[in-house]
Amino acid sequence: MTPTHTQPVDGQRRVLYNARLIDASDGRDEIGGVLIEDGVIREVGPTVTADAANANGIDCSGRVVIPGLVDMRVFTGEPGNEHRETLATASEAAAAGGVTTFCCMPDTDPVIDDIALVDFIRRRARDTALVRVHPMAALTKGLAGTEMTEFGLLSEAGAVAVTDGRNCVADALLLRRAMSYAKDCDVLIVQHTQEPSLAEHGVMNEGEVSMRLGLPGMPSAAEVILLERDLRLVELTGAKYHAAHISCLPALNAVRRAKDKGLPVTCGVSINNLTLNENDIGPYRTFLKVSPPLRTEDDRRAMVEGIADGSIDVIVSDHDPQDPDTKRRPFAEAAFGANGLDTLLPAALRLAHNGDVPLIRVLECVTVAPARLLHLDGGTLQPGRPADMVIVDLNLPWVVTPEELKSKSKNTPFEDRQFEGRADITIVAGRIVHRRDRTG
Repeated sequence: MTPTHTQPVDGQRRVLYNARLIDASDGRDEIGGVLIEDGVIREVGPTVTADAANANGIDCSGRVVIPGLVDMRVFTGEPGNEHRETLATASEAAAAGGVTTFCCMPDTDPVIDDIALVDFIRRRARDTALVRVHPMAALTKGLAGTEMTEFGLLSEAGAVAVTDGRNCVADALLLRRAMSYAKDCDVLIVQHTQEPSLAEHGVMNEGEVSMRLGLPGMPSAAEVILLERDLRLVELTGAKYHAAHISCLPALNAVRRAKDKGLPVTCGVSINNLTLNENDIGPYRTFLKVSPPLRTEDDRRAMVEGIADGSIDVIVSDHDPQDPDTKRRPFAEAAFGANGLDTLLPAALRLAHNGDVPLIRVLECVTVAPARLLHLDGGTLQPGRPADMVIVDLNLPWVVTPEELKSKSKNTPFEDRQFEGRADITIVAGRIVHRRDRTG
């Protein structure tokens, strides 16, 4: 039987040498190498050189070796909408972007709300994906927000958390019961923090720019109101809670207050809200129609500060590819969502290149922090862990074009943007799953 891409080949040895090793899990930033055997990291540090016996060698001179990225929020079209994205094409985009593990959302057709669907995703990913894929299961049946799923059984089947994906659970009593159940089962609840009645008809951030463009707005209060309510329920139940992606300063301050109280609360931020603002929408660019919407520059700066000071735990791609028919429409009619897996790493590196956030902190938010939150083995270069890593050219300049993207859908908010840094080689379980063509 031929092993899948995430299964190691017995006896295979590989050494990466002359690399700058950066690992936020232990604060490592030094010159050295990594010895890989049977898909596992055996040795790491200055003592690992090209002389490692019986090993295939990769000279990483001038480049950086980091743990493979872990992306907590990825939407695919499989099952049900494979024309937008499959697990295979999403994994190709992930590998090209240095993402070695991603979590797929339950917003599929049918919804991932029972153990058979969790098992299907895991088997399908094992058979077709280049990288590791972990499903998040639905928090409510059919994502309808009216009846809880069986968290305990879903978790046992392999779901790493429960969420209603693009939807929020608006019913406070239902969420309280769900949190109590989740606490008993030790399951993480992930919530899309957007009060639906306030944001229902909006298509971008509510403010001066939306008024000038003549578009209905989504107030930041919609995010804060729901988040504040959820945090009160966490205080009531003690459940582990993760705000999938916050986007404004008041929401960040609410999370800070909850953490100061010692509540089991974490939060993420979309790379879109870290690197873009509402002004980038310009002449009604639908590729920048995302949820949560791009906010003000002050809010964007607040998100960057939240990453720098540790208030925000993880950065996600919010990969939600859409087909051209749903994006090439008037802005108000276009679908929400953007491609993100291909560009998560280079977009995040902007924060370090600009001097806004130390490089090791940026990498922490896309490697070890999400891995720890989801109790996964990846996100680190420590010996004994899976050999999932990326060789990165930190200073390589390049321009994002549709041809550069591996995702099936090409609706990137970074089209024609200049980036500095990208993945050269991506390794999963000791196997090379992506190698950039360096001849162009």
